[in-house]
Amino acid sequence: MAHPDGEPWQWQETTWRRITARARAGRSLRPAAWPGGARCAVALSFDADHETIPLRDGDESPMRISQGQYGNRQAMPRILRLLERAAIPASFFYPAVTALLYPEEVRAVAGAGHEIGIHSWIHEINTALPPGAERDLTFRAAEVLTRIAGAAPVGMRTASWDFSVHTLDIIRELGLLYDSSLMADDDAYELTDAGAPTGIVELPVEWIRDDAVYYNMLRFSALRPYTPPSAVEEIFRAEFDGAWEEGGLFLLTLHPHISGHRSRLPVLERLIAHMRARGGCWFATHAEVARWCKAQAAPPLP
Repeated sequence: MAHPDGEPWQWQETTWRRITARARAGRSLRPAAWPGGARCAVALSFDADHETIPLRDGDESPMRISQGQYGNRQAMPRILRLLERAAIPASFFYPAVTALLYPEEVRAVAGAGHEIGIHSWIHEINTALPPGAERDLTFRAAEVLTRIAGAAPVGMRTASWDFSVHTLDIIRELGLLYDSSLMADDDAYELTDAGAPTGIVELPVEWIRDDAVYYNMLRFSALRPYTPPSAVEEIFRAEFDGAWEEGGLFLLTLHPHISGHRSRLPVLERLIAHMRARGGCWFATHAEVARWCKAQAAPPLP
């Protein structure tokens, strides 16, 4: 679809400045210190997509649906056992359809002390939705998660990190504490809108710290999991070591149906052991990290 201001090479300065000013990184919220004198913060997260990706695509293939079901049937029990053994809290981002398919899973996650965050309705692509649909779906998703988990979510992560030109307005209208979909920094920062601070904490993600880019498989396409778990472990460890050296935030995004397999979940277990060996790590949910960063900000965030 043609842009109303013509081709990008024809744009006036006001156009590209307006575009780049949306949901932009404002001041850094990296705190001077972490709780208990910890050297760095570790925020583990799981996007519990399960069957929603093929459903989003209108794909009724029982094979593809079964891959998603694995996330609930085998991966989630494994993940919860690992987190319990390690005594580590994590954040789980749920599409509402996943929560409706598996309400017992959501209640078990919340009951174990983990955070439940918003992750779309059916893993929809926000930038492809008609006007108004993103807001309606996000509000419906928030209501479903509140009802099933027993507490209102305070943060969200857009599906596929697809943050539209309307997403920030929706986050503000919902009154959320934080978002975790954007990539302008390694550490927490405040989102601005057209140059004005919003008070919303951004906990940045990165494809480097996401399992899907290394392990994904799509039959009848060239998409194949060419990266062995040992190489993924090396990358994740290097990212953590960098955060530890800088005294910053290490945020990791995993998917149960992807990383919950027998050969892959041990990567996380060994990574946790490495973190513990280095010492000085504060393991926290995304909400806890966002609250700490917001409380330490000077002047305070609105």
